[in-house]
Amino acid sequence: MNPFRNAPNLLTLMRICLAPFLVAAILDAHYAMSFGLFVAAGLTDALDGTLARMLKQRTRLGEYLDPVADKLLLSTLFLVLMHKGLIPATVTVLVFGRDVGILVVAAILYAAAGRREFSPSLFGKGNTLAQVCAVAAVLLHQLTQANWVADFRTLALDATMLLTVVSGLHYAWAASRRASAPAVSNAGAN
Repeated sequence: MNPFRNAPNLLTLMRICLAPFLVAAILDAHYAMSFGLFVAAGLTDALDGTLARMLKQRTRLGEYLDPVADKLLLSTLFLVLMHKGLIPATVTVLVFGRDVGILVVAAILYAAAGRREFSPSLFGKGNTLAQVCAVAAVLLHQLTQANWVADFRTLALDATMLLTVVSGLHYAWAASRRASAPAVSNAGAN
């Protein structure tokens, strides 16, 4: 089956296509529309994995495309929301710093030892959830000034900063263990 024609991958591609419309809505201060588009993007993210498992349509393309779509959407939104003054620069710098660090380490490991597969850790999944909650809370805060929304926004941004640091350190630790594991086993074999 053509991986571009299965339902889960089409949903992931749809999420990527939503990104420019979501950015434009935020830049034009259409927060109700941007919140709705963000919820739609979140639904496509939940559905693509569920459908891939239910329909047995997991593909290598989908395995790579899904996290790319997530990072593209979230990273872009953090930049745009920072530009609009809705998210502190510190949060955005931490999120981008972690992601760039992961890319650099992955590139070095790939160049040095070939392809390395890293499954997302519990900390990484928690970090993504915190980022999604932070973006949702920031957008929702533009629609209502309710105390619970303000509190949720603060909690989500704090959780994002904490989990960004923790997951980045955990990823670095896991990468260093994987990088040194073959060298140790090869040295023991000699």
